[in-house]
Amino acid sequence: MASASPIIGFDEFAAYLNKIFKITLSDIKILIREFHTEMQKGLTGYESSLKMIPSYVDRPNGKEKGQYIALDLGGTNFRVLSVELDGRGNASVTAVSKFAIDIADMQGTAEQLFGFIANCIHQFIEENQLDKRIQYDLAFTFSFPVDQTNIAAGKLLVWTKGFTAKGVEGEDVIVLLNEALKKKDIHCIRVAALANDTVGTLVARSYKDPSCDLGVILGTGTNACYPEKLVNIQKWRGLDPKGHMIINMEWGNFNKLRLTNYDKDLDLASPNTGAQFLEKMVSGMYLGEITRLVVQDMIHRGLIFLGSKCTAFEKKGSLLTENMSLVAEDNSANLGEVEFFLKSKGITNITAHDKNILKHVCDLVSTRAAKISGGSIAAVLSWMDPELKNKHTVGIDGSLFEKYPGFARKIKATCKDVFGENALNIEIVHAKDGSGKGAAIIAAVAAQSEK
Repeated sequence: MASASPIIGFDEFAAYLNKIFKITLSDIKILIREFHTEMQKGLTGYESSLKMIPSYVDRPNGKEKGQYIALDLGGTNFRVLSVELDGRGNASVTAVSKFAIDIADMQGTAEQLFGFIANCIHQFIEENQLDKRIQYDLAFTFSFPVDQTNIAAGKLLVWTKGFTAKGVEGEDVIVLLNEALKKKDIHCIRVAALANDTVGTLVARSYKDPSCDLGVILGTGTNACYPEKLVNIQKWRGLDPKGHMIINMEWGNFNKLRLTNYDKDLDLASPNTGAQFLEKMVSGMYLGEITRLVVQDMIHRGLIFLGSKCTAFEKKGSLLTENMSLVAEDNSANLGEVEFFLKSKGITNITAHDKNILKHVCDLVSTRAAKISGGSIAAVLSWMDPELKNKHTVGIDGSLFEKYPGFARKIKATCKDVFGENALNIEIVHAKDGSGKGAAIIAAVAAQSEK
């Protein structure tokens, strides 16, 4: 449990929470300076909490044309998509198949897992009657930590999300995929690119909107990417200084943030202690847990849910970000979904005061997350365009941005606070399916670059 302050009264404790979760404009400006320092270090090859990983691909020009295949592996479901690009900025999914991945394939061997992937591709080709006389360029969205060494090569660093298949860590996943395709006698597919879902988000939006130069994920996890001048990527030598390349920032690992005792407790209980601090303060995987730690502390202090023998929130994971979203939407003093949720946890004698306290705590945690997200976006935009003289579209995907009440609005308000009237040059939009459409566009860009 978070270390206790000597404060015991409700008003004093509420003021304490307001203080430790508050993000001021001054805090945002400090965040931006620290972001720029870490970006510079990451680009020059010095140790940094921002990895600044080259993606080996630039933004599309919107004229890419043709039919491309995309694979999307990032959880317990696997997708195969066919995407048609019309050369005028429009990308249409012409076919999609979803497959559930068995635990045996997730936790078996490399041959099992990539054999499953090849089987899914074969089934997709047959069901959609693809012309096997044509060679289709394919991009593989592989949403796991990868050391990417060129546009179509990358070694898995470590499995996450429940995957443990042996013989994959340390291996080039594109080599494994090509071997599986060969065993299955699939010759009409050429793996043109290894894709990251964040890069896909940027590419998908920028295909139809050339002003899109920042792609962000705000969902279960968080990350961002942007196009960087090759001359600034000093850890690489011998590159054309006139060119650009999309940089995968891995900004979830940014560590120059002020932590509360609740953040520290969450970090100590996590499997990756000492890492991913921004992600732990911003993403959907963790916001519910931060809120649970605060509520648990208040229960122990006798400040909420009085009259109930309350052990509902003692267990890690017993309050989720989706529960916070439910609380944020509840405006009724009568029996509602929030009260139903609390009663399902065994909490009785719920008062309007209890519900208001819970709603306020959810608001504190989610508002801090939105402001840090907005400040991080402002940091990257001001790195690219210090005076913010040009138009910038920020394409954001993820359930937190899309569904959490008020989250998108607070991000935009933070950018307005930072840039003032110049914030009119920023358009923040929902950019869906970067792991699908975006991957196909990356395949097109890679194929064109090769030519």
